[in-house]
Amino acid sequence: MKVPDGHTFCRSCGEIKPHREWHRRASASDGLSTSREARRAAKGRADHLKRQYGLTEAERDATVASRRGLCVICLKPPAAHVDHCHKTGRVRGVLCFNCNSAIGKLGDDPDAVRRAAAYLEGISWKPIIVAPGVYQLPS
Repeated sequence: MKVPDGHTFCRSCGEIKPHREWHRRASASDGLSTSREARRAAKGRADHLKRQYGLTEAERDATVASRRGLCVICLKPPAAHVDHCHKTGRVRGVLCFNCNSAIGKLGDDPDAVRRAAAYLEGISWKPIIVAPGVYQLPS
């Protein structure tokens, strides 16, 4: 098979691809990695899911499909970010980027989320001090 200049044969897909699609590697004789950028990125995402959450892409996709691609918090698509408890590591579900990051920024604290909801509903929050550093919402 004749490979034109500026192209390399991809053993993964069996096609001839231009050099711009390949990951660079200085130590290789031709300066190119053995994998293309897109394939390397996809493998990195799959490895991250498995290593971080113990999920395959198929399992994540099944969870997303079971919720019709909607985030369970804001009910908008796309739900593509795995949400997990930072204390236990247990996967809770798949959310949109904004809701997943909001939960994380609120420290995975249900009371902080309740206070945020009360604030958004216009309920003024005047804490009652129960003990030093411990506050309670008024009834």
